Amino acid sequence: MWFDIAGWWKPTKGGYYYLQTIGFVGMDTRFLQSLVTVIECGSIAEAARRLNLTPAGVTQRIRTLETDFGARLLSRSGRVMQPTPAGTAILERARSLINEVQDLKAIASSDELSGELRIGVMQTSLSGLFAGALIPFTRTYPRVDVRIVRGTSSGLYEKLMGGEIDAAITSQPPFAIPKTCEWHVLREEPFVVLTSASLKLRDAHAVLASEPFIRLDRSVFAGRLIDDYLRKVGIRPKDRYELDGLELIAVMVDRGLGVSLLPDWAPPWPEGLSLRKLALPDRSFVRRTGLLWNRASHRTRLAQAFYELAEVTVGLKAPKARSRAR
Repeated sequence: MWFDIAGWWKPTKGGYYYLQTIGFVGMDTRFLQSLVTVIECGSIAEAARRLNLTPAGVTQRIRTLETDFGARLLSRSGRVMQPTPAGTAILERARSLINEVQDLKAIASSDELSGELRIGVMQTSLSGLFAGALIPFTRTYPRVDVRIVRGTSSGLYEKLMGGEIDAAITSQPPFAIPKTCEWHVLREEPFVVLTSASLKLRDAHAVLASEPFIRLDRSVFAGRLIDDYLRKVGIRPKDRYELDGLELIAVMVDRGLGVSLLPDWAPPWPEGLSLRKLALPDRSFVRRTGLLWNRASHRTRLAQAFYELAEVTVGLKAPKARSRAR
């Protein structure tokens, strides 16, 4: 059902080495679906009703899987069927495989977009940029199931490269994007020096050089850009805190705990803050936020469709630095 493995030892001048061939025989995801359904229901009888099969048919599918895997996948605890350690180990991968096969079938059988789109989103883009693009996307493509994964820019990039998500709304990486990926900018946000409204000093660089500094974590892409900028202009700020979270930093600045250098991200901002945003001398210093996806993914059509709608609804609209935000 899964694959056939054959191997042999081959003699060489220095001894022997092992050759192995793996021949794929074929796979029926309905057997995996039976396993997953039994685990979710805790009952072979209930799984049979849901799958429109006989209990004997479901049992036979499970036994076939166990033979192929060489391990027991289910055990009975009282009246409930539970996964064994081996069954638990393969459960999530089995679900993922079932979903991907369903996506491929949907793509092959219909011109209408359908399936699952796993999209990662930075925290500051969730309620603004992402929400603005998601609303028309779900209306236009009701058969696409969007799964949202929150994370930092660097964390989302790793998930995308590892195949855990299909696309990511993230800031532009401070390094060359692999040619296997597609990247499109949706928004440019100027960096501003953020201070409490009560601070009288108005020179952006003077503020950065003299006031306690709340730094954006350098593990995220924007944090690295900020660090590079400070080095470039020769400012060594008085670091007080280094945090991951633009909104948290804005609140701390409002409380008078320091100043910061942040991208002027798309609204909404935390409510009730009394802040001043000072423009930098270099107005070209911006954070670019966009959509990144893997070209080789079978969900690339879904990612492309999401980008096309996002470009129309929330495309490049860089905000101007404002003197005061409440």
